[in-house]
Amino acid sequence: MQDVQPTRTGRRSGRSGSAHGPGDLAASPFRADRDRVSSSAFFARLGGVTQVVSPSGSGLLLHNRLTHSLKVAQVARAIAERLMADRENVARLDRLGGCDLDVVEAAGLGHDLGHPPFGHLGESVLDRLARQRFSLPDGFEGNAQTYRVVTRIDVRGVGGEGLDLTAAVRAALLKYPWTRLSRPQPHPRHLASPPRGASEPADQPGTGSAKFSCYSSEIADLIDARAAFGGRIEDWQQTVEASIMDTADDIAYAIHDLEDFHRVGVLQHTSVSHELTEWLGHAAEFAARSDAELAGDGMRPGCSLEGLRRRLHAKDDWIADDEAFVSAVKKVVANLVNKLLEVPFDRSQLAERSIAAFSGEWTQRLVEGIQVDEHPNTRSGHVALAVEQWHEVQVLKFVHRRFVLQRPDLALHQRGQDRLLSKLVEALDNWLIDRSEAARLPHRLRDLFDRARAEFAQLSSDDPELLLAPGDTEPVDAERLERMSRGRAVIDFVASLTDDQAAALLEALSGRTTQLWSDTFVL
Repeated sequence: MQDVQPTRTGRRSGRSGSAHGPGDLAASPFRADRDRVSSSAFFARLGGVTQVVSPSGSGLLLHNRLTHSLKVAQVARAIAERLMADRENVARLDRLGGCDLDVVEAAGLGHDLGHPPFGHLGESVLDRLARQRFSLPDGFEGNAQTYRVVTRIDVRGVGGEGLDLTAAVRAALLKYPWTRLSRPQPHPRHLASPPRGASEPADQPGTGSAKFSCYSSEIADLIDARAAFGGRIEDWQQTVEASIMDTADDIAYAIHDLEDFHRVGVLQHTSVSHELTEWLGHAAEFAARSDAELAGDGMRPGCSLEGLRRRLHAKDDWIADDEAFVSAVKKVVANLVNKLLEVPFDRSQLAERSIAAFSGEWTQRLVEGIQVDEHPNTRSGHVALAVEQWHEVQVLKFVHRRFVLQRPDLALHQRGQDRLLSKLVEALDNWLIDRSEAARLPHRLRDLFDRARAEFAQLSSDDPELLLAPGDTEPVDAERLERMSRGRAVIDFVASLTDDQAAALLEALSGRTTQLWSDTFVL
């Protein structure tokens, strides 16, 4: 790994040839990066950002984006330590560009820095508004916003922009190392079997990749960060450290969200048990049904799980295995249904021990199921779960999706959040348009607008095709550049708020509060 080390540690600023700055307490550049992420204001705000539902509405302590990020970092480091303890794995990892424990931990801590208020619902709303209201071809994506935060928006010191992280850590944050539409070329969504996340959403044809980790404005930084790995991994493939972070994110999501919804009584033993055991008892019958028959009887317990089995074969036939799927369902029944959910959570020590045991046993089992593959399928990374554990994660995530995310009461809650964010974006855009108020704009919003305008002007000069949306035939004119600049600034501003800050700011802008000064938000 020595031949790529200087590039991995080099910072974008090239400050005095030093890999770390005078303000860093750690001597290691990667340790310094971890500290820079964890001391960032964007990291602190994650304590007020929804993971799935707002903690304030539950009456109990639930995971937020901050606690989730801490657990992802913890799991990621455990995975890396386990892999680095094996000499054969170390040799494989070195051939792929190397693996450093601090890089992995920094990526785990920083992977959600760009997530907006209200979790994935907020992400979807801001993407829709970015594309439809502001004509931004890149729209909004939480992973791309994370990369924008660490390379552009966050401020570490008096000079430069971003956190000035090493190339290795920036590359480790690129879970989906491509832009929405055009880079790298050929774009991975055009591959015969696109990487996970690279395909277009089925309900939004022509909009580019569903997931991506970089806007066009940061493409030069992406290229710089990944330059050290040229020839070792494919242009669309995650680095080893990004792959470890991504796998840790999957593990944390699959386990800890189930804990949360058991605590608040949403995951009911009877409904989860019926779905899984009914499928186990009639698997052959379900498999014999046509897709139309299955859809027509979709409310019957077992139908949804059969739908998952079929989707896995359709999307991931390279790893989908019916025996492993049956084994995974049985294991989830034994450990989740018959152990954790059988006794309602009552805040007793026994109940807390039960959750701790469930979390600890599953985390250890999944971490022990990690393996290194020098030549993975395009839908996998160089570090991934073994077949058995991969299926178990899919079933755990199914339980969360089927019995939490599809609940009507959650949909009701999220529709209100959609309206809140939509109105907030509209109000801030109108404020930005009002030239008579130019001198009284929030300082941060004004700074973000000036930055976005300069970035789009530069793109228009250097590579105007990056500003074109699918179907555009005419060059972007000055009016559209102005609208795009307003849009990126407003979206950047809103995405940096907590849940409570977004709600309080809309209250003030709507005239529904008479309080002049508030510690909920500072403009």
